[in-house]
Amino acid sequence: MSNSDDAFRMVLIIGAVLVVPAAFYYRLKSQAGGETLDRRQEGLFILLTLRPIGLAGLLGLMVFMVNPPAMDWSALPLPDWLRWMAAGLGLVGGVLLLWTFQTLGPNLTDTVVTRKTHSLVTHGPYRWIRHPFYDSAALCIVASSLVAANWFLLLTGTLALLLLVARTRKEEANLLNRFGDDYRTYTERTGRFWPRFHG
Repeated sequence: MSNSDDAFRMVLIIGAVLVVPAAFYYRLKSQAGGETLDRRQEGLFILLTLRPIGLAGLLGLMVFMVNPPAMDWSALPLPDWLRWMAAGLGLVGGVLLLWTFQTLGPNLTDTVVTRKTHSLVTHGPYRWIRHPFYDSAALCIVASSLVAANWFLLLTGTLALLLLVARTRKEEANLLNRFGDDYRTYTERTGRFWPRFHG
């Protein structure tokens, strides 16, 4: 293992230590009510593909953090300057992710289903975009793939993101059904993944 790989491995470990416990906390807190969510609403294809692909990428990342040479089979020849830039991108993604978790509070779910006590969140990062969680996931996936210089992480992450984007249509349909005109008005002034700039 090269010195640079060891440094990038430590960057990923530090990022995980800062983000994962907080994400775990918000996830547990949102499930305190014990409500069962019907994930079948995602559709069979998303249900059978999204989580296994995401898990494969997560396992690959964990292997890199424990033993980088074990992932040499999918290494990319990237310059160190690009990998350090990606570390900065990951910092932005991590901050956005934690801000999103904090803003969602008890509304947080890992599926397209809204909770019985769900409220329409339009503050925090939701003031500008409807799906900041997916934006933060994209930033973190791209960043960790480039920091690790690994095409397997990039591939599994990209596939997971594409599936999340495909799932967004059903998620927004559920929100429109739940909140009606309030959600329709909200969509007219916000972008799905990018802020909507008005002239």
